[in-house]
Amino acid sequence: MSNDRYRLIGSGGSPYSMKLRAIMRYRQIPHDWIHRTSRNRGATEHVKPNIIPMLRYPGEDRYRVDSTPLAYDLEERHPGHRSIIPNDPGHAFLSHLLEDMADEWLTKAMFHYRWHYDADIYYASHWIADDSFPDASREERDATAKQFADRQVGRMPIVGCTPENKPVIEDSFHRILALLENHVSMYDFLFGSRPSLGDFGIFGQLKPLSTDPTPLAIMRAEAMKTESWVRQLDDASGIDGEWLNADDDLPDSTMGLLALSGEYYMPFLLANAAAAERGEDTFALSYDKGPYSQATFNYQVKCLMELRRRLAELEGAAAERTRTILQQTGCLDALTR
Repeated sequence: MSNDRYRLIGSGGSPYSMKLRAIMRYRQIPHDWIHRTSRNRGATEHVKPNIIPMLRYPGEDRYRVDSTPLAYDLEERHPGHRSIIPNDPGHAFLSHLLEDMADEWLTKAMFHYRWHYDADIYYASHWIADDSFPDASREERDATAKQFADRQVGRMPIVGCTPENKPVIEDSFHRILALLENHVSMYDFLFGSRPSLGDFGIFGQLKPLSTDPTPLAIMRAEAMKTESWVRQLDDASGIDGEWLNADDDLPDSTMGLLALSGEYYMPFLLANAAAAERGEDTFALSYDKGPYSQATFNYQVKCLMELRRRLAELEGAAAERTRTILQQTGCLDALTR
């Protein structure tokens, strides 16, 4: 196959694959979308870490991973072409924060709903088996689905998707839907009438949530407009729009999502970082909805450090405006320690 186009390898069940594919579609960056299957898996076995999505650049042979750095790298490679980074540096930071919250916190809702309820376990495991092993017999398909489901269910405590954490995770999902439902549409996004990195981060998690049976039923009962937004953002290549001005008030939904980040995501990042510094394997904290605990992850320590770095680099009026918003939404203290 020719390597003069981007080659994106991923899966329809992968939120990060869906995020990066939607970004490339919106930005009208020519690429080939390749489902990762048993037929092509051997060609990427050498990629480290071996995670999807994987992106090969035109004229190169190697694949790169990690959707957020890839999104920023595409901005460098295609400057000014339907950028997903708001013009105002302060809004750009807030967009990054919401994308990070989606990648590291909202993803828990995606994982929880997929592997907690029986109907979702059955549906998702067979969906993934169908996509990954197109040549399997019915018996092989069922065996593969069970093997994958058993593995994913076994991983749930590691990532915090436990019965004890269920009230916190499900509350986050319901509240995010309610906040989005009040604003988003085909032409209404978090930082203007065009989608930002923050929009795509949230979209990436909601895309599989809008497919698996239980969260889909919740979305259709509580947030049908948001479900439509997810469908529309999957391919927004025909949508144009403008960013909010630096001194415009942010939409209530954007402020609400930032406040939810201050309530849930910032304490989570701080507790994880403190546990990592102490060399502890797990950490626990309490929210109004109940207790929360999980394994400690160094990657999420890096997320906190990156947020602090980006905030510290803001200058002048953008820094002042952004810090005021972060103070109002309960995020500032965690990002300035």
